[in-house]
Amino acid sequence: MSEGGQPLRVGIVAGESSGDQLGAALIAALRARVPEVRCFGMAGPKMAAAGCEVWASSDELSTMGLFEVLQHLPRLLRLRRQLAARFQHERPDVFVGIDVPDFNLGLAKRLKASGLKTVQYVSPQVWAWRRGRVRTIGRSCDLVLCLLPFETDFYARHGVKAEFVGHPLADQIPLQVDRDAARVELGLPRDATVVALLPGSRMGEVERLGSDFAAAAAWIAERRPEARFVAPMASVRVRSRFEAILAAMPAPPVVDLVDGRAQSVLTAADAAIVASGTATLETLLTGRPMVVAYRFAALTAWLLRRLGLVKVAYFSQPNLLVGRRLVPEFLQEEVTGEALGEALLRELGDREHVSELQQEFRRVHETLRRGGAERAAAAILDYAGGARRA
Repeated sequence: MSEGGQPLRVGIVAGESSGDQLGAALIAALRARVPEVRCFGMAGPKMAAAGCEVWASSDELSTMGLFEVLQHLPRLLRLRRQLAARFQHERPDVFVGIDVPDFNLGLAKRLKASGLKTVQYVSPQVWAWRRGRVRTIGRSCDLVLCLLPFETDFYARHGVKAEFVGHPLADQIPLQVDRDAARVELGLPRDATVVALLPGSRMGEVERLGSDFAAAAAWIAERRPEARFVAPMASVRVRSRFEAILAAMPAPPVVDLVDGRAQSVLTAADAAIVASGTATLETLLTGRPMVVAYRFAALTAWLLRRLGLVKVAYFSQPNLLVGRRLVPEFLQEEVTGEALGEALLRELGDREHVSELQQEFRRVHETLRRGGAERAAAAILDYAGGARRA
């Protein structure tokens, strides 16, 4: 209960499907400790199912890149003003921004200035690029909850309070996954070579990467005709766009499209071609070899290079977490169907490397497996105050 005997109230803004997943796990963990807690704000279907009162859909924040956001800027600014006004009226005991830092940090700054307690759940990759944002984070957030272990050291050097809570996906995905069961679930042959294709959960990602992922499947199919390709689709819109990309090819490969169920697809796969992001962590946690690709819009890429804003040697989460180039990664013009396909077959053919990769992935999995949602809930309740922990 919050002060005055009222139920604890938590304002939340989550963006996209990954934020919805994190938010749902967080709400469940909050309810396990404080059953009467009231959560409200911007949420997706999983958060709604967990009991969050939905003011706006998390899909409204599915934009990416610096210049890509510009065309949506008036709408996003209007949405942020509306949310700020409503949170200021409701006065939650704590506001939690889940990911989408370009939206949430500005909102948190406004709410903090009005006297509300603010938490950012999922650190921006401020240690990787646009490091000057750490000052904005310090002014906007009272606490940052980090999913990755090395992030807290960066914040400590800049005087920002941060806590490593682990990643909920590491808790949800078992240390040993059942490939045969996943293949039965998806109707895939036990002895087939199965390649997962994950071209992204956002429309922009699929627009920029979908053709190359489809071309990679075609390139592999020419050399491994027995290979099966499965692509989990994050939404109806993404599925329609990827279907159109495949249909436009002169000789499209056969790709089984699955609605959602990315973890099942990755568990069933022998290897994956993955758009950089949360899906690469899911692939790591299932212990699968992968090839990672990412492509900014041309103007965004030019600006990042021109201003030297990227400060890390790698961009994919698996390589960042192990501290070396363990999985092949392709950026911008490096991304082609042939490059992705060739790298994927090379990964499949190198059993010694796959064994090493799986050992490293297991170590990372164990490091991240800390009861992430529960730790995040405990930290939020401690900070919000006035709540009993179970």
